[in-house]
Amino acid sequence: MNLIVVSNRVDSGDANQPKIGGLAAALLPVVEQSGAIWVGSSDQLGDGCRKAPLVETLGAGKLVTLNLPAAHYRRYYEGFANSALWPALHSRTDLIDASALDYLSYREINTVMAKRLLRFDEPTAFWVHDYHFLPLGTELRKVGIEQPIGFFLHTPWPLPAMMRSVPHHRELIEAMLAYDLIGFQTEEDRRNFIAYVSTDLRHLRLTIEDCVVTSGHGQTRSQVFPIGIDPVKFAELSADAASEPWISWIRRGLNSEKIAISVDRIDYTKGIDKRLHALNRLWTERPHLAHSISLLQIATPSRSGIEVYSNLQKDVARLVCDINNRHRRGDRTPISHFEEGFSQADLAILYRAAKVAVVTPLRDGMNLVAKEYVAAQDPNDPGVLILSKFAGAAKELEEALLVDPNNIDDIADKISAAISMSPAERISRWQDMMRTLLAYPIQQWTADFVAELEKIRTEKLAGQFSPPNVGEPSGSKGKVEGKLAGGASHLDLPRRLSRPAFDVRARRLDDDFTHIVGSGWNHGPQLAPDVLLGVLNRVDAFPRPFQPTTHFYIHGHPYMAQLAAGLREVTPNNPLGVNVILIPRLKGG
Repeated sequence: MNLIVVSNRVDSGDANQPKIGGLAAALLPVVEQSGAIWVGSSDQLGDGCRKAPLVETLGAGKLVTLNLPAAHYRRYYEGFANSALWPALHSRTDLIDASALDYLSYREINTVMAKRLLRFDEPTAFWVHDYHFLPLGTELRKVGIEQPIGFFLHTPWPLPAMMRSVPHHRELIEAMLAYDLIGFQTEEDRRNFIAYVSTDLRHLRLTIEDCVVTSGHGQTRSQVFPIGIDPVKFAELSADAASEPWISWIRRGLNSEKIAISVDRIDYTKGIDKRLHALNRLWTERPHLAHSISLLQIATPSRSGIEVYSNLQKDVARLVCDINNRHRRGDRTPISHFEEGFSQADLAILYRAAKVAVVTPLRDGMNLVAKEYVAAQDPNDPGVLILSKFAGAAKELEEALLVDPNNIDDIADKISAAISMSPAERISRWQDMMRTLLAYPIQQWTADFVAELEKIRTEKLAGQFSPPNVGEPSGSKGKVEGKLAGGASHLDLPRRLSRPAFDVRARRLDDDFTHIVGSGWNHGPQLAPDVLLGVLNRVDAFPRPFQPTTHFYIHGHPYMAQLAAGLREVTPNNPLGVNVILIPRLKGG
């Protein structure tokens, strides 16, 4: 097994099932295409005793669900994760409501998950997702995991003052430093995290340089990876929208010239109430637009066990009913409100049918609905995206109509502008946004994060193969000095060293080099054989500092050649005596 992906819940691999939340939409293609194993909790809570996990194959990868102890799960999930961390991360500290027992359960579930992950044989790296598992890296280290552990936060990371409202915040964020890599959606999120670490954890005598934090855990890199979608897939899914009979049924029910669409979970961060008030104001103050636009609002219930969420669900339903009663004329329904979820295929068709998307969260890590809407549009007649300037996606989709989601008048004005926008402007804006989506799809997001994990892994393995006296020859006979003429390091390699002494036929780098190393090869990280160094030299593919040689194979397995510190014996194939190790590449990217 190679890459292990961890999150609170594992989504269904059934393409026809509704997808609730951006994390599920993002991770399914990662697993399906890369061969990763996605692990999370099941809907079945147990007594804490170990039981065999449920395993489902999805493409090249697997979905694995584990039973977590019922005694702690509710306090972990509804309590600390979603009543302390979630409101703080979205700058709603007024809604923090968590007890000391909630925090203990949160830590206990992280401990249990770490122990359950030990059941997987020889993982090469772990990729942990979201705020449910801030301390999981520390718990994995406690049970002996030495492999690289990455963490990606799908939510925003707020200003330090907001995080200080979280109970045990210093303990939690210090625990995050056990991660080798922490990924954020935007540069602002990363900047806020570094600001917190610099001020609130200064007692740990940390070193922070170029967004790399060095602590007692080692080095923690913080980087920005703005999550994407598969725009080509959404374009294909939406192509048959006009022929779908139920789309015609929705159009007749709304009975307006244009449909606007909003897709959310029921959550106080989504700005649903302000969006509905904006439409009410639009239809009240500009009655001539009453038949120009109607709203299809999909608002899927979530976290109904938390009072603020169950109350919000009722409030939204009442508000929709009130607005419809005010503005209904004949057979026209101003707002169609759906609480059931839709599959991605159905959403793609609805996106294509809608000529306006109103995506107005008060705060959001990214918001993939905005990107999905753009990807699903008809290139010859695209709709208009209205997007909150406080969503991470606004940093990329600058050609959307950006709004302040707290300003009802601003939202109403932007809806009016979207209705009347000329075809030429709509096409121009859409083309720019679509180019952005195509330039950084979900596949590239995955590849970039896994590449950083792989870089960390090779550096750790390289350290294991370094001679005790780094930079000095291990003996005197046949060795060269650690510094070359002119003071250059032995790692400052020329483009070509010398022709190898052995007459071995060189091949292209992407060939399999089994014929070089022979049939007795044992897979795993190891020193590069001298004869292979000669071949890499001959095809001008010798590894260089910070540029490992990749894309070659041994017995069908992908490998990379990485420079390590120290020197080896000088040979005709290795005239500088550099220390090169071979490391199997991750299959998770």
